[in-house]
Amino acid sequence: MNLDNIATQVAKGESETLEFKETTGGHRRAAQTVCAFLNGHGGQVLFGVRPDGRILGQQVGDRTIEDLSSEMQHIEPPIFPEIDHIHVKKDRYVIAVQTSRGALRPYAYRGKAYRRVGNTTRVMSTEESNRILFERMHSEQRWENQSATGWSIDDLDTDEIRRTIGEAIRLGRLKEQPSHDPTDLLRGLGLLSADGVPYRAAVVLFGKEERMLSEMPQCLLRVAHFKGVDRLEFLDNRQFVGNAFALLDRAESFLRNTLPISGRFAEDSFVRIDEPRYPPLATREAIANAICHRDYATGGSSVGVAVYEDRLEVTSVGSLHFDLTPESLFLPHESRPWNPLIAHVFYMRGIIEKWGGGIHRMVKLVKEFGLSPPEIEDNMGCVTVRFRHSKATEKTKKQKSVDLQNQVFELLVNEKTGLSRREILAQINTDTNPHKLRRVLEELRSRGVIISTGRGLSARWKIKGMFFDMQ
Repeated sequence: MNLDNIATQVAKGESETLEFKETTGGHRRAAQTVCAFLNGHGGQVLFGVRPDGRILGQQVGDRTIEDLSSEMQHIEPPIFPEIDHIHVKKDRYVIAVQTSRGALRPYAYRGKAYRRVGNTTRVMSTEESNRILFERMHSEQRWENQSATGWSIDDLDTDEIRRTIGEAIRLGRLKEQPSHDPTDLLRGLGLLSADGVPYRAAVVLFGKEERMLSEMPQCLLRVAHFKGVDRLEFLDNRQFVGNAFALLDRAESFLRNTLPISGRFAEDSFVRIDEPRYPPLATREAIANAICHRDYATGGSSVGVAVYEDRLEVTSVGSLHFDLTPESLFLPHESRPWNPLIAHVFYMRGIIEKWGGGIHRMVKLVKEFGLSPPEIEDNMGCVTVRFRHSKATEKTKKQKSVDLQNQVFELLVNEKTGLSRREILAQINTDTNPHKLRRVLEELRSRGVIISTGRGLSARWKIKGMFFDMQ
């Protein structure tokens, strides 16, 4: 690292991964920030840089680096950050302390864990610290890779096991079938413990329904069809217990029998084309993801598929983990399934793909259907994927337009001298933008509700005549 590198970094300003310290006199606060970087995405502390970004450097004595390193030793688990010093001028240097994301999170400095929020360092809550610790331990010991005590190969659907291996070979995800023995096949899928007991993941994937009903009640699928847009009146309401493949089939069968089919004729053809309301491959992806990524450790948990007049929702018990958010799922991200054994078998079967591309496939499929992208919520310990059909989307857009018209009217009705577009935009209670507002004003003017005086941005808009009904 040289001075040019430092200047480039400093020009970006303090951030979630960069902090400035004027001198190493603030080494305790700096150690807190290094701890936060370890718990986040890594980062760098630069000593000899003022908060405003001026690079002044500092003197570096015999004990400067030693004292700084000593302070970092108060971080647990132990770390060894990179410490470098870059010459600025005469006897002054910038000291850079750099670390990557820690592999043994959460880290604590003098007994407290820290996190980075924007360009500030804050104490991490006990709840968040415990969650990170749980996620770290999850890679080694989790619900799905524990032995299913009392279960044997005889309690599993061996036909489904062989079907899975056959599909994996057909898709080229498995080279050959070394054996027809279910025990060998399960071991090849990594679903058998050293003492020959099936893992819980094997039961989730292949368990026979009659035993799962009493011993694995969380392997539950709830399906419902509601009359309107809320849950006040059911048209259909059922639930099923079974293995993952059986539940996936039940969910898809429910959607085929519930969702309306629209018909159209291709151009220059008498052939009728039937299309479902939502793309089946997208809804299948959502249901499969829910089965793979849900929390099985919670008793009474389930996967839910609900059809409303205006939408379809797939809900699974369990929150997002590994710093994933609903927003980040739409960006390129690493695939980190909560139940990797279950997800691996679904991949071998050809039901899902790896590398975190499921959401992108859903977006592509619904776009081809002329629908808006699916919505994702992580709320109250559940993740919901929501699809809206085109008519509902158009209705929502129309209602938003009407709502904005009403807001503009109510604002102008008390303004005798009128308001400019900029003044209207500053006062309306909506997340609109200038282009939407301009379209609404033009619509109201074309209907004779408002008039404008002046031109461009200086034009003033006011009510013309008496009250008009906006509905």
